[in-house]
Amino acid sequence: MDAEAAKELGKLIGAGIAGGTGMIGPGIGIGLSGLGALISIGRNPEVTSTLQTYMILVIAFAESLAIFALVIAFLLLFAI
Repeated sequence: MDAEAAKELGKLIGAGIAGGTGMIGPGIGIGLSGLGALISIGRNPEVTSTLQTYMILVIAFAESLAIFALVIAFLLLFAI
């Protein structure tokens, strides 16, 4: 394997690891926040609107981390 092929392989592996591990955490966080919100709404339906607002904020913050991981993976693929 020559140096150029090794560099390309390293870029692909690095982008895969960065994208994969960077998106697992937010996915788990979104699932757990949805689970907690549904359990809370099931126990106390009067707080649905307030809880829904907070849940949407938490999901937006978690999703921003996943988008950041995607940007890093693309930078590893195309900019380096």
